[in-house]
Amino acid sequence: MIKFLDLQKVNAQYAAELKQAAAEVIDAGWFLLGDRVKAFESDFSNFIGAKHTIACANGLDALRLILKAYIELGVMQEGDEVIVPANTYIATILAITDNRLKPVLVEPNIDTYNLDISLIERAITPKTKAIMVVHLYGRACWSEELETIAKKHNLKIIEDNAQAVGAIAQRKRTGSLGDAAGNSFYPGKNLGALGDSGAITTNDDELAAVVRALANYGSAKKYVFEYQGLNSRMDEIQAAFLSVKLKHLDAENEIRRTIADYYQANIKNPQIILPTVEQHRDSHVQHIFVIRTKQRDKLQACLADNEIQTLIHYPIPPHQQECYKGWGHLSFPITEMIHDEALSLPMSPVMTEAEVAKVVEVLNKF
Repeated sequence: MIKFLDLQKVNAQYAAELKQAAAEVIDAGWFLLGDRVKAFESDFSNFIGAKHTIACANGLDALRLILKAYIELGVMQEGDEVIVPANTYIATILAITDNRLKPVLVEPNIDTYNLDISLIERAITPKTKAIMVVHLYGRACWSEELETIAKKHNLKIIEDNAQAVGAIAQRKRTGSLGDAAGNSFYPGKNLGALGDSGAITTNDDELAAVVRALANYGSAKKYVFEYQGLNSRMDEIQAAFLSVKLKHLDAENEIRRTIADYYQANIKNPQIILPTVEQHRDSHVQHIFVIRTKQRDKLQACLADNEIQTLIHYPIPPHQQECYKGWGHLSFPITEMIHDEALSLPMSPVMTEAEVAKVVEVLNKF
C-alpha cells in the first residue's frame, strides 16, 4: 500500500532525537510554560522571521486568539466582517464565527485554489475589518495588490498559515507577511507535532502581549485575570518534539517539491487537471498535491484498487456544512466545483521514487 502520508515512517527518521527530547522533558519534571516552549517559540520566530511566536494548543485556537485579541484591543467588535476564501477548511470559518464576527466568503482563483484577490474589493463594506488569507494546500497567497487593498481600506491581514509553514512570498516566509498569522502543527502538517499544537506569529508587540494573556486564561500575571481568556497552551513535550523536527523542515519541503515536479512533468492523462506551476518554486511547500477530474470517485476507486491511498480535501465546502445551515442560499460555483472534483495524491518526504512512479503510471492508464 502506498500511503497518503506515512507518519510512522516520517517520525521514524528522527526517533532517537524525539525519544531523547521526551526523556529530557520527563526528567525535568516541568510540563507547561517552561523552557522547551520558550526555546521553540524563539526557534520558530527565527525561522519564520516574525518578532513574536506565541505557542498554543492548536491551529484553530491560533486564529481564534488573534481575532479575540483584536476585539479586546478595540480594533474589531462583534458583528464586524472578515473577508475569507469560500474554499477553505472549516477551521478558518469557525475562528471567525466563534468570535461573533461575520465571515464574508469570496470565491477562489480556479488556477491557484486560493482567495481570488481581484474579487476582494467588491466585498468590502463599512463593517469590514480584516482579510483572512489562507495559504491553501501549502501555496502562498500573497501579492502587492492584496497589500494595497488592505492599506487603502485600513484592514488587517491575518494569515491562515496552517498548511504552508516554510513557504516564501516576496522573500519572506508565510506567517510573517501580514499583521498576524495562525500556524498549525497537527501531526499531518509539514511541521507536525506528535499531538495537537499551534502558534501565533506577529510583529505587533501589543497584539502579542494580549494573545499570550488570552491563551493563559486571560492572565499575564498569576491569579490576575485582565481578560476572559482561554486555556490554550502548547505542552513542553510537543515543543521539544517540534524543535527537533523544525531543523529538518526545509529539507523535507524540498523533497515534497521534487515529488510535485515529477507529478507535474509525468502525469499526462487529459482527464486530469494538474495544479498550476508557481512562478517561484519556493512559494509552495506542497503540503497537499491536488488534482481535479470530473470522474473523481471512479479515479479514487481505481487508485485504491492499485493500493494507492488518496484523500479528498474537502468533500463539502463550509457554506454547505450543517453547522452553517443558515447559509444554504449562498452559491459559490467555483468553490463547489473544486470540492466536487478535487483529489489529493500521496505526498510525503518519505515516498520512494518507485512509489511516485507507480502513482503516475496508474493515473496515466486510467
